[in-house]
Amino acid sequence: MERADLLFYNIGQLLTMDNGSDGPVKGKEMQNLPLIENAAVAVKDGKVLKVGKQAELMDIDADEKIDCKGCLVSPGLVEPHTHLVFGGSREHEMALKQQGVPYLEILKKGGGILSTVKATRDTSFEELVDKAMFHIDRMMSYGITTMEAKSGYGLDYDTEMKQMQVVKHVKKLTRMDIVSTFLGAHAIPEEFKDNPEAFLDEMIHMLPEIKEKDLAEFVDIFCETGVFSVEQSRAYLEKAKKAGFKVKIHADEIDPLGGAELAADVGAITGDHLVGASDEGIKRLAEEGVIAVLLPGTSFYLGKDKHARARKMIESGVAVALSTDFNPGSSVTENLQMIMSLAALNLKMTPEEIWHAVTVNAAYAINRGDSAGKIAPGRHADMVVWNAPNYLYIPYHYGVNHVQKVYKAGEKVYEKAEILRKSYTAAASGK
Repeated sequence: MERADLLFYNIGQLLTMDNGSDGPVKGKEMQNLPLIENAAVAVKDGKVLKVGKQAELMDIDADEKIDCKGCLVSPGLVEPHTHLVFGGSREHEMALKQQGVPYLEILKKGGGILSTVKATRDTSFEELVDKAMFHIDRMMSYGITTMEAKSGYGLDYDTEMKQMQVVKHVKKLTRMDIVSTFLGAHAIPEEFKDNPEAFLDEMIHMLPEIKEKDLAEFVDIFCETGVFSVEQSRAYLEKAKKAGFKVKIHADEIDPLGGAELAADVGAITGDHLVGASDEGIKRLAEEGVIAVLLPGTSFYLGKDKHARARKMIESGVAVALSTDFNPGSSVTENLQMIMSLAALNLKMTPEEIWHAVTVNAAYAINRGDSAGKIAPGRHADMVVWNAPNYLYIPYHYGVNHVQKVYKAGEKVYEKAEILRKSYTAAASGK
């Protein structure tokens, strides 16, 4: 008789996300959801041993059997775009935004991204570690087991290195898998406002040390009006590739500058934001296999009427992933489930497409397609037991946390606390 450490049984719906092929799921294929009903999963040594119908697995002898009570089980969610490490917060800006104060005016008042840069420069390593762990734990409670973390709130050597060192340190403190991205070219600091080329040169000069100390896997840049041009971004990313990094790009968030086309030209793994991506840009993303990481929470939080054209992208054959864009200025949430709802409501994505976008496609967006985003034999047992009857329910019931339990490599890392309350009998009697 086969032995296992864990046997998850009585699973109403099991999303394996395993379609039997490698690579992100593109276009119309995102509509085909790998699902087993009345399922079970056996886990041994932190990895999936067997997956199938419950009747096929119940003869496995397991040290612990976990009754999923007919609920939905999925892979751990994958979060492919966050700005995890930063000092301070910017809640005082919300009232200014409500009054219609332009962002440039907020900058003049000492707010905006440069206020976060100042706070991050002034915050100690230990304080940044504590703050990052707080957000990581919250993300895990929402079902995220693998994530990306960008730097970009230093805009100088010391603070950018500090941010990446924080990410490297917190990897030792959490079961969350974290992929590090160097986003030194996130904005133009005050001291270089008249010479952005010199600032980019300083960021390029950091790359050999970042590579030597294994502080980042990806390099990213913010290609946008008022930040870095397509030409500047192209030169920067090509140098990053020569230094041995994979590249990403904040592309066409506001204006259709050609960031999507650039992502295709330089062989970026992802183009992120893409609200203003052109038809030609979307076509090029599909042709070159660039994953579109869409961030509907940013448009929602900033009160924008314009959203990324997810339907156009999917119909054009682009692989789409979803992210919170967690950051202190334009998308202040760790709740990827809420993003799933916004993708349905504002991006018009189907539930089947959404589940691909937060699991397998998100995993490939951060170079973890071989280890995250699927429940399949031999893979790490990263799994979420949901307090929901089926996969349709999560994007439908918005703004709350549906997670019951989270497992990382077969170890339970989160369980929803029981609410303590009087019994209905006692309450009815007035006791």
